[in-house]
Amino acid sequence: MKMKYYLPIMAFALMAATGCNSKKEAAMSAGIDLANLDTTALPGTNFYQYACGGWMKNHPLTDEYSRFGSFDMLAENNREQLRGLIEELAKKQNEQGTVAQKIGDLYGMAMDSVKRNADGMTPIQAELEMIASVKDKAELSKLMAELRRKGLDVYFALYIGADPMNSTMNLVQTYQSGIGLGEKEYYLEDDAHTKEIRDKYQEHIAKMFELAGFTPEQAKKNAEAVMMIETRIAKASFSAVEQRDPHANYHKMSLDELKKEIPGIDWDVYFSTIGLKDVKELSVSQIEPVKEVESIINTVALEDQIAYMQWKLIDTAASYLNDDFENQNFEFYGKVLSGKKEQRPRWKRAVGIVDGVLGEAVGQMYVQKYFPAEAKDRMVKLVKNLQTALGERIQNLEWMGDSTKTKAMEKLNTFYVKVGYPDKWRDYTALNIDKNDSYWANIERATQFEYDYMLDKAGKPVDKDEWGMTPQTVNAYYNPTTNEICFPAGILQYPFFDMNADDAFNYGAIGVVIGHEMTHGFDDQGRQYDKDGNLKDWWTAEDAERFNKRAQVMVNFFDSIEVLPGLYANGSLTLGENIADHGGLQVSYQAFKTATKDQPLGVVDGFTPEQRFFLAYANVWAGNIRDEQIRVYTKSDPHSLGRWRVDGALPQIGAWYEAFNITEADPMFLPAEKRVSIW
Repeated sequence: MKMKYYLPIMAFALMAATGCNSKKEAAMSAGIDLANLDTTALPGTNFYQYACGGWMKNHPLTDEYSRFGSFDMLAENNREQLRGLIEELAKKQNEQGTVAQKIGDLYGMAMDSVKRNADGMTPIQAELEMIASVKDKAELSKLMAELRRKGLDVYFALYIGADPMNSTMNLVQTYQSGIGLGEKEYYLEDDAHTKEIRDKYQEHIAKMFELAGFTPEQAKKNAEAVMMIETRIAKASFSAVEQRDPHANYHKMSLDELKKEIPGIDWDVYFSTIGLKDVKELSVSQIEPVKEVESIINTVALEDQIAYMQWKLIDTAASYLNDDFENQNFEFYGKVLSGKKEQRPRWKRAVGIVDGVLGEAVGQMYVQKYFPAEAKDRMVKLVKNLQTALGERIQNLEWMGDSTKTKAMEKLNTFYVKVGYPDKWRDYTALNIDKNDSYWANIERATQFEYDYMLDKAGKPVDKDEWGMTPQTVNAYYNPTTNEICFPAGILQYPFFDMNADDAFNYGAIGVVIGHEMTHGFDDQGRQYDKDGNLKDWWTAEDAERFNKRAQVMVNFFDSIEVLPGLYANGSLTLGENIADHGGLQVSYQAFKTATKDQPLGVVDGFTPEQRFFLAYANVWAGNIRDEQIRVYTKSDPHSLGRWRVDGALPQIGAWYEAFNITEADPMFLPAEKRVSIW
């Protein structure tokens, strides 16, 4: 499902995949698989190659992937297990209305290409005609809301989430959206590669309109209209870097103030149509792009806006229609944008859809079968150890004053920790999955079900027990508005976590993940929220200045990394994640040394415990990636590329130099005075 979430969670990795506790991939007690290494490389010259070169050689990219790494390998194994759970239900005659029926029937529809090909574009025909029937711009506010409820990315987004200034209460919030290429740079930059992406995107739009029954001439005209509107929105939108400033993306106002600020949208009609009553206040996260939408609505020809909205329908529905739509969709988003060579097998796409629509229902089955209680117990202990280590580091900071330290400790000690799975599960009773309807009709109902679930939060207290990820997700997150760290069951498996491996491995892998999420509470964004999750300054001016100066060292270092010829990393965009990696390494290493102080670990396979710690960390990021995907991530991903989460992070860590005897003669050596030193 093409859905974007605007929760201010800071995840460990971009990729979120489903997971299980894999015993098949669990390595020896040391945890390090020697086959992952390339010992022809030198640790001080290219540590990533040294630690991961064997893995990269043994796992070349296949045609269905633009990036394949340890995450993806884990996901493959996990997807197979979810497939088993789902297909078992799909084979049965399940009682209508049960979760089993919904999971089984949705999977069956996702797999039934024969019916979808027979249906062609019929599932969206009535909606295309409904959009085309609009006769007056006065109708647009209502139409925008109707389409947004259906999951279409029209003009701007609306969501309900914690009020950053009053974190106990949910607030109606708008967010910039409405551009198919995601980032504004794709519409504005003039380098050859970006121009080519733009041209092929417009060609793709035209081809999709033709598949939807439009003449080539009308399809071309519609594509031009779409590009014109999306370019205007892009010009007014915040960049990915600008969106990282929480204060600049918070504009709370009353409904009356909104009507005065942006009068060209009928807000009463918009809110009532979308399903919100008695909206008294809201935050317009980014005012400028919404003002530009107001201008577009009132100045752009109605037929062009109709084309734009029809495109949003076609684009959103494409993956749920016939093979022609799905294949053309892949031609652009998969091949052109990401560099993939072929579609994932249909069953993988089907499992992904079921997991997206009925995530917690699938998650409940998953934890019952695959998540051992002892894994949760060990994880809770690790979290406590990391929390202690971070507290020690805060207390020993030379650059931070006592008053700020006190507030930092208060925040650390109030972390809300979630491990494994939620205590209460989602109720899917109101979701109607009917195999007699089209696949797309069911996806629309699922989208509206999810939207209604979100809308129901408006004006109510924040539920701190709600999870921002399903338990089968291979990821972790920090949410500043609830001051919570969450580690779903899915990540508690190799290569992150191994019940059979020693502390050198687990602290180097899952320990750094824990430290990473904790450090998000104190990165350049997270530090702006207090212990209660409110956007409130708790720093002295002097300490804030010292922090920013140290953070700039990180920005400058990553800005200097050339990821492709002529293309450099964005140190400002990736600052939060880079700080979290840095803090995660420092905190976890300290916790590891404390945990093994009384019973030191020995040398295994020629590697000291300290060396195994850093090898375990590096192996998490083992992977291969296509150039096209590197370009996408560099524009949009707040995480550094896997290679640089190793070779960019480790030269900042003094213990790494000691572990591998890195000296001034080594290319990766950084003088101590030039290294990042924050947490």
